Amino acid sequence: MAQKIEFTKLVASGNDFILLDLRSKHNKLNLKAIALQLCNRKFGIGADGLLVLKKSKKAGVKMRIFNPDGSEAQMCGNGARCVVYFIARKSNANKAITVETKAGILKAKAHRDNIEINMTEPKDIKLDSVIKVNNYPLRINFINTGVPHAVILCDGLEKIDVYHLGKLIRFHKAFKPQGTNADFIEPNGLAGIKIRTYERGVEEETLACGTGSVAGAIIYALKLKKAGLFKKDTFSINVDTASGEILKVRLKIINKKIGDVWLEGKANIICQGDCYV
Repeated sequence: MAQKIEFTKLVASGNDFILLDLRSKHNKLNLKAIALQLCNRKFGIGADGLLVLKKSKKAGVKMRIFNPDGSEAQMCGNGARCVVYFIARKSNANKAITVETKAGILKAKAHRDNIEINMTEPKDIKLDSVIKVNNYPLRINFINTGVPHAVILCDGLEKIDVYHLGKLIRFHKAFKPQGTNADFIEPNGLAGIKIRTYERGVEEETLACGTGSVAGAIIYALKLKKAGLFKKDTFSINVDTASGEILKVRLKIINKKIGDVWLEGKANIICQGDCYV
């Protein structure tokens, strides 16, 4: 028999999420099945992902994130910003918040609807690899910003067939078995990039991706540093997403080591109500 449960729908830069606050509940729920049901845009509420809040022994709250296909992700930057906004709004306070994720503990700051997330340290960085896609060589840059991302620098971003090319990269044998997200970036001045992302688990191009925006910004910063176009150690990069909203990524590169990575942008509640699962 279906049970009634409260939900909140939030959005951050065009990424929309359904949030279930289960911190005070002990229901044994099939969260993968619920994600499949609720994220469906025709037969459910519709969202890019399901956020589930649980109590944490390590941080202020534990966040789990499920994709629309039912798979669980280790991390979601925009999802984490939605979680922080939800908690800060519920407690009616602008404050520092910590969030436990499968990728590590995130530190965050809430300033009304503007949310800053201190991301986990990026890893597995590999620049300028070449893979074959439809028998054509494609230069990609790989980085894990909580989840894996293949970043491709391009010209004429608006003309890229992100769905079809992104899908080929996402399932490419070079990234098996976990697959990868595919991010296409184009320089937008010295301190900015434009980005479009094919998201693993959503299996579509989304209007924004937090970990993808961070991945794109880091790769761009590394390229600038390598080319000698930026002498400072601290970068602040504006990321122009497909939604039209600008995300800001701040980071430091000292002796080729990347650290102090922050993702900043707005989050908002769309609606709240009850659903049956």
